[in-house]
Amino acid sequence: MLRTINFMGVRNIAFAVTMLLTVVALFSWFHKGLNFGLDFTGGTLIELTYERPADLGKVREELVNSGFHEAVVQSFGATTDLLVRMPGDDPQLGNKVADALKKIGGDNPATVKRVEFVGPQVGEELRDQGGLGMLMALGGILIYLAFRFQWKFAVGAILSLVHDVVVTMGILSFFQITFDLTVLAAVLAIIGYSLNDTIVVFDRVRENFRVLRKATLIENINISTTQTLLRTVATSVSTLLAIAALLIFGGDNLWGFSVALLVGVLAGTYSSIYIANVVLIWLNLTTEDLIPPAKTEGVDDRP
Repeated sequence: MLRTINFMGVRNIAFAVTMLLTVVALFSWFHKGLNFGLDFTGGTLIELTYERPADLGKVREELVNSGFHEAVVQSFGATTDLLVRMPGDDPQLGNKVADALKKIGGDNPATVKRVEFVGPQVGEELRDQGGLGMLMALGGILIYLAFRFQWKFAVGAILSLVHDVVVTMGILSFFQITFDLTVLAAVLAIIGYSLNDTIVVFDRVRENFRVLRKATLIENINISTTQTLLRTVATSVSTLLAIAALLIFGGDNLWGFSVALLVGVLAGTYSSIYIANVVLIWLNLTTEDLIPPAKTEGVDDRP
C-alpha cells in the first residue's frame, strides 16, 4: 500500500512560491505585454504554390535573408501550397516575396496565388472574442462545480485555473513568444486539462469524507492526493512526452503552442495540489458541507 505523503505539510512554502510566480507573471504581462501575432494585429497573407513539395525550412531561411524577419511560413492544404503571413499592407509585398524565393526555387519556382490584407480591426475582434471565450469557459466551470460538488470546491478550482492561465501568459509575455490563435487554443486546452486533474482529486476528497470519518481535512487531502498521485503522474508524463515531440518536430508554427502547453501542464499539475486543495483548507471544508439539506416538506408539527 502506498505510504501517505504529507503534501499539505509544505503548503505555506508552496503558497509563497505561488504568490511569487503570480506577481512576476502579472508584472511581466502588464509591463511588457503580449507579443500578439498577425492573427490579432493584422498583416498580409500571401498564398504561394509550387510544382513540387516545398522545403519550409529553406523558404523561411531565404525570407529572413531577404529582410522579411517577421514572416510566418506554414503549409496550406497540399504540400505544394504555402501560406506566408507578415506585417504590412504593401500591395507589392506578394511580388517581393516571390522574387526573394526565386533564388532558391530553381526548377521548382514559387507562384503567387493570392495576396490578402487582414486589417487590425479584424485582429482586435479576434482578440476580444478570444478573451470573452476564456471568461465564459471559467464562468461555466464555476457553475458546473458549484452544482456538481459544492461552492467551496468551485472557488478552489477557479483560483487554480486562474493561476495556470496567469502563469502561462506571464511566461509568454516575459519571453515575448508570439501570441496567435494557436497559442490561444493552447490556453483554452490548459483550462480543460487543469480542471480534469483538479476534479479527480476533489472527487477522491469527497469520497474519503464518507470513508475516513475520523480523519481531519488535512489528513483527508493528503490521503486523497496520494491515492491519485500515480494517475496524475501517468497523465502528466504522457502529456509532456507528446508536447516534447511537438517542440522538437513541430517547427516554428507550433513552437508557441507547444511552449504554452508545456507551461500549462506543469502549472496545472502543481495547482491541483497546492492551490485547489489549500483553498479547501482556507474555507474550512467540513462533512456538513457535503450533506444535502434535509427536506421539510410535509412535516406535521402537530402533537
